[in-house]
Amino acid sequence: MLPSVTTDTYQTLPDGRPIPLMTGAERPMLESWLAFHRATLESKCAGLDDGQVRLASAAPSELTLLGLVQHLAEVERNWFQAVFAGLDVPTLYEDGAGGYALDPERGLDDALADWRREVGRGQELSAGRSLDDLGRIVEGPMAGLEVSLRWILVHLIEEYARHNGHADIVRERIDGVTGA
Repeated sequence: MLPSVTTDTYQTLPDGRPIPLMTGAERPMLESWLAFHRATLESKCAGLDDGQVRLASAAPSELTLLGLVQHLAEVERNWFQAVFAGLDVPTLYEDGAGGYALDPERGLDDALADWRREVGRGQELSAGRSLDDLGRIVEGPMAGLEVSLRWILVHLIEEYARHNGHADIVRERIDGVTGA
């Protein structure tokens, strides 16, 4: 399970994922939804071997579970370290494809370790900070725009929700397993 997601903090579903808060303050609610979606991504990879997580969803798409985990590690790094904290950090995977490209030397355990490290680092950098604290987008069509920590958390919830839908389709293609 991910750092900061404990049964002491959240109620859990039978599969161990935290149940997002349904009431309460904004910050814990946003963090609980992000924890839920992070745990959902991890659950989509559970029980699969390196060969299976390299299987693409359906031609012509090359989308894989391994690529999704790598991409979301890049997403975590970009939004919390580069944008929010203003750190000059290189990309994790120098593939020019946002983490989606697969390296025969890098398997699921490596990608999950990278992803967990990036999640933990983002949690460290945002701990104790106000939802109104600002970061600045460093590249792309919105380069230079300021964004709040609130915006980053909402964006990551959206990003994970979208990619978890992809992960569900890819997982069903691999072994027939479906579900949220």
